[in-house]
Amino acid sequence: MWAGSSGALGALPATAPAAPVAASAPGGTVDDSIVTVRLTVNDITQEATVDVRTSLLDYLRENLQLTGTKKGCDHGQCGACTVHVNGRRVNSCLSLVAMHEGDSVTTIEGLGTPDRLHPLQAAFVAHDGLQCGYCTAGQIMSAAALLTEPCGRTDADVKEAMSGNICRCGAYSNIVAAIRQVRDAD
Repeated sequence: MWAGSSGALGALPATAPAAPVAASAPGGTVDDSIVTVRLTVNDITQEATVDVRTSLLDYLRENLQLTGTKKGCDHGQCGACTVHVNGRRVNSCLSLVAMHEGDSVTTIEGLGTPDRLHPLQAAFVAHDGLQCGYCTAGQIMSAAALLTEPCGRTDADVKEAMSGNICRCGAYSNIVAAIRQVRDAD
């Protein structure tokens, strides 16, 4: 009956963030399905009043119009929706925005700009690390996180660390070459 519960508890942060604030419904009653959350997205403080079931992905795309983060499988299997939350990569389709009170979120739009590309963005272009481009934002966000994570130096290590990101076009060797270029420059 309790199988798996310790694993679920182990996934919780050591200190819980401040609880989102329930919004008031018309007539002064509290509507528990609507919350207000304050978070920082691409260095801009945001206040989100959302349904508690709203995914971080949907909030970014629909509320903030940050459409670089893609909705691929909506099951956390493809990595197209990868963003950084407090510097760590997260599948935004599996994360509820209500969980991110006080968090800092970075999307592909916050990583670099067309005039000032992040080194990984430039390397992806240089190595043709994209074909259709649909997975590219998630690949780059995952690779950017990989640069700060413990990861071996071999191509096999990089491939393992990037295994949560699927490229249906098969540009994997070019993606690894782009990541290697940036890692070797450090």
